[in-house]
Parts: sequence; C-alpha cells; structure tokens
Amino acid sequence: MGKKSLLAQAQRFRRSIGTKNESSLHRALKFQYTGTGGKNEVQVGEYVADGVRKDGEYIEVQTGSFGPLKKKIAEFASRGKVRIIHPITVTKIIEVYDTEGKFLYRRKSPSRGTHWDLFEALLHAPELPLVKGVTIEAVLIDTIEKRVKDGKGAWRRKGISIRDKELSAFHESIEFKKPKDYLRFIPFKKGAEFTVSSLADEAGISKWIARKVLYVLTKMKAVKRIGKKGNAWVYVR
Repeated sequence: MGKKSLLAQAQRFRRSIGTKNESSLHRALKFQYTGTGGKNEVQVGEYVADGVRKDGEYIEVQTGSFGPLKKKIAEFASRGKVRIIHPITVTKIIEVYDTEGKFLYRRKSPSRGTHWDLFEALLHAPELPLVKGVTIEAVLIDTIEKRVKDGKGAWRRKGISIRDKELSAFHESIEFKKPKDYLRFIPFKKGAEFTVSSLADEAGISKWIARKVLYVLTKMKAVKRIGKKGNAWVYVR
C-alpha cells in the first residue's frame, strides 16, 4: 500500500478512543486494506473478520501474537483467500496527557521495531503460513502512542494508561505468500549449513531472535534441522 493512501486513512479515522476499544491504528489499516467496495466487521461463521475486500479476500489486522488467530484464520481460509496485516512499529512517539485531555509532554521510545519482529508474532502459530490461501503482510510504520496520566496503568508505566495508537508514517510493506518467501531472512545459499550462532552473526541479530527465527522456519518447513555439531543444532535451507 502507498504511503499517501495509508496516511490519508490514518487522518480520516484518527480519534482519541476507537469504537469497541479499537485503536486508530487498527481502524486505519482495516479500512485501508479492505479497500473501496469492501465491507468491514463481517460475520464469518462464529467469527468476525476485520474486513472483506471486493474480490472476496478476508482481511485481519493483528498487532500482537498470531496464536489467537489459528482457528479464526482456518475458518476464513476454508471459504477463500486471507490476508493478515501485521503492523511493526519502527519509531514510536509517546504523548502523555492528563485526565482532562491537556497535553503534558512527549518523548521518543527507545525501542525500534524491525522486520525480524514478525517471528515474535509467528512464534505461537508457526504453521499458519502453511494454510492454503493465507498471505501475511508485515507493514513497517511509525506510530504515536497516546497515554493518560490517570494512575490506572501498569506499574512499569508508573500508572499511566495507554489510550490510543495512531499511524504517523509508513515505511514499507513486505508480503509473504508461501513458506519459501521467508527465506529472505536466511543469508545462506541453498545447501549451506548454519547454526543459531552463525545466523545471528551473519544477519546481525541476537541469538535469542535467531532461535525464534529457526524454530518458526523449521515448523513451516522452510529450513531443516539435519544434526548437531557439538552442542549446536545444524540447519540447511
């Protein structure tokens, strides 16, 4: 999706509190990807799809783990094509307000998302990409997170509650239709052997992330575990 169209949707649907606690970010992506002529909040069996495009493709926006989606996506996929939209926040600006809505301050979050975060979402649903007709689209964006200093939030935020999340910028989207599409994350040629450590070194990621990547890719049969060298498992594409 283009930057202008995504940002236009974000501006159009931006509100302080979303319907049914839906964030402005979720709403903007839902309307954008459903497209002109599509329908939102469509009952599909015992589930509700975020949208159904004019061409019949089901749209589901998921910001967190894909684990809770397994049965829902299976139901949608039994009826047609499905597209899961997974937003990944590259840069997050945090704005804090008091309970009357007065702006207090803003700051930039030190955390930065990358396309590797997709494997965190897939960790509890690693075989989801094997479901026929399912496309996963990772959308790299910047967001504004609005918080309220109301004393009701988590202790790690010192009682400050998250009120809403908004789309502020769009970087790129990466589409995954088949398990082989995920091999873009493996910087080794076909037949080359590698381990968690060598993947971490070559890709410039932590071993913790590399373990998640290889667990997911093994489950979806994009890579294969072939044995051990010492205490390390060995993989090939």
